[in-house]
Amino acid sequence: MKVVLQNLTKRFPGRGKGAKDVIAVNDFTFEIPDGKLIGLLGPSGCGKSTTLNLLCGLQKPTAGKIYFGDDDVTALPAEKRGVGFVFQNYALYPHLTVRQNITFPLENLKGEEKLTRAQMQEKALEAARLVQIEELMDRKPSELSGGQQQRVAIARALVKMPRILLLDEPLSNLDARLRLQTREEIRRIQRETKITTIFVTHDQEEAMSISDLIVVMKDGVVHQIGKPQEVYDHPVNLFVAQFLGTPPINTFSGRVKDGALYIGEDRVLEIGGVDDQEVFVGVRPEGFIPDENGPLVCRLGRVEVMGRDISVVASHDAAAAAAIRAIIDSDQEVDQEAELVRFGVKPTKVHIFCKETQRRIDYVTKR
Repeated sequence: MKVVLQNLTKRFPGRGKGAKDVIAVNDFTFEIPDGKLIGLLGPSGCGKSTTLNLLCGLQKPTAGKIYFGDDDVTALPAEKRGVGFVFQNYALYPHLTVRQNITFPLENLKGEEKLTRAQMQEKALEAARLVQIEELMDRKPSELSGGQQQRVAIARALVKMPRILLLDEPLSNLDARLRLQTREEIRRIQRETKITTIFVTHDQEEAMSISDLIVVMKDGVVHQIGKPQEVYDHPVNLFVAQFLGTPPINTFSGRVKDGALYIGEDRVLEIGGVDDQEVFVGVRPEGFIPDENGPLVCRLGRVEVMGRDISVVASHDAAAAAAIRAIIDSDQEVDQEAELVRFGVKPTKVHIFCKETQRRIDYVTKR
């Protein structure tokens, strides 16, 4: 099911005398392709959950339109939209068994859609098999782990085979290992069902790992939409660059002068196509190359061995943060007793941003 948002806006009235209205979603226009998994990504308060509530009908937009396929559902009640919703806190009925929780949405069907008890049990078992919890059907939620409860919530959302599936931070209550396992299961289920799915999270690693497209939001405004790797490699502005990536991008004050990029006083790259100006420079952690003759000179803090990689923690006077972090291959050696460490940089991992607008500036590397 294709989903189209046209100039979608949600405005909440300000509280208190003279308080300004809060624009939670600001003129959001986007077409979600049929059968794709979309990650809505951004910091807390960016408008991603409000967008989900507008899609499912829990809230009405201040302006704009929502289409499911060719159907305008903007004013359609939530129960008639055919949406499956998985909440952050699972929202299971504690007094009902897993089977009863899954069949609950089916019991409210009326008219031609009404099912017999046998049909409901069959559909519930199909949904349970899809999320691999069929052996838990007679347990109560209190007898389940967090991951199992999440699977029950997903099965309940899928049992009616909704037109679209909405997931609101579904992994936030799980531990790290279980988050990894469950996000892989969500991707598997989405591919098997081919249901258009919108996945809300503030965790950029989650969004990038399972999404076909990611939508990066801040303060109700969409900043960038694209394939995860494309957005990571080509952020439109400093916010997107800083939000994506673990560890985060290293940010420096720099300048372009006479065809060269400087970080502080260090001349790190020969570039073309950019006028002389003050800039912000972003270097991804994997963009550093240890080089005893490298142009970027940093004070060595410590070296952390992480198995397949080594993390070099250092500092530089032009850095925005107290520490910068470089991720290098474990077969490369760094003298841990040295006071200074020198780096070259990979041009594809270095981004330049306008000091005023914070928009990314394209450049070419000179040989």
